[in-house]
Amino acid sequence: MKKKWIVVPSLLALAMAGAIAASPSEPKVAVDRAARQEVIDTLVAKLNDHYVFPDKAKQIEAALRQRQREGKYDAVSDAKQLAKQLTDDMRAVAADGHMEVFFSPRPVPADDAMPPPPKTRAEWEQHVPADKLPTFLQMADRSVEQKHLTPRIGYLKVSMFPPPFLMGERYAAAMNQLADTDGLIVDLRNNSGGGPDTVALLVSYFVDQRTRLNDIWDRDTGISTPFWTEDKLDGKRYGGKKPVLILAGPRTMSAGEDFAYTMQAMKRATVIGEPTWGGAHPTRPYRLAEHFLASIPTRRTISPITKTNWEGVGVIPDVKAKPDDTLALARDMLERRLQGSGAPAAAGQ
Repeated sequence: MKKKWIVVPSLLALAMAGAIAASPSEPKVAVDRAARQEVIDTLVAKLNDHYVFPDKAKQIEAALRQRQREGKYDAVSDAKQLAKQLTDDMRAVAADGHMEVFFSPRPVPADDAMPPPPKTRAEWEQHVPADKLPTFLQMADRSVEQKHLTPRIGYLKVSMFPPPFLMGERYAAAMNQLADTDGLIVDLRNNSGGGPDTVALLVSYFVDQRTRLNDIWDRDTGISTPFWTEDKLDGKRYGGKKPVLILAGPRTMSAGEDFAYTMQAMKRATVIGEPTWGGAHPTRPYRLAEHFLASIPTRRTISPITKTNWEGVGVIPDVKAKPDDTLALARDMLERRLQGSGAPAAAGQ
């Protein structure tokens, strides 16, 4: 029986973690010359076929082949070490944090055994191992927290962006509770990422009309898909005028960066903290060998406002501060902004 994979983009990292987790009874897998050759040859082929920057894929191939000729991999007999070394060697050429080689003690399914990303919760649950379902649902529950810091200032902590069909009701409940505030702090300092659909859903609460957010270009198809805000929401819309401050830092990753970057580019929020992780390329897993797989970025986010993204540089804050200091700073900024104001101030004022 083939192992089921969760292939929702926002849970890709979780799926990989589950796939490669070893139990104490599983033996280590050694690699010989033939195994190393298979892994490297397949990795090179997959990069050339799918990596979002074809020229960089060629440069990575050249670097890996050079290391092969120099015998740099000949002494690597441990599978985990080989995966780490290949990851390091790829990133030395293309500093892409989403690109990685993994070792799996369990057999890795073929690429065509992975179903397309589900569109509904029912489809998603079909591909989630029954024993993992409660854990993933609990993670979705804990991915958003909200409270009032003062009667006028709200606080929304978002730690990841699970699929929108898991978050629709959760976001609605959070935004309903925060609707009576005059200013909001969105805490993304420990956001591990997720899916662009869910980012678009949450951004929708902070605009007054349908808004184009980002395009995502797919290397495999050559097609760019625009992402728009949602016209209809389950919760109360926060609107486009109340001030929003976003807390961010080095542990703000992937989709967390997407939210911060998009809100900043629209001039809908002020970002406070330090530059974020710097990963803007959605990925998918590819099988390299029986016990190896690679996460390869195949798509690229492009802002219609900036014409670029945050890859490699992160989201640059509007107000620099150490991550531990950002909440107090943001609260002080909002209190001063709202002090004596009967009506909410616009973002950026």
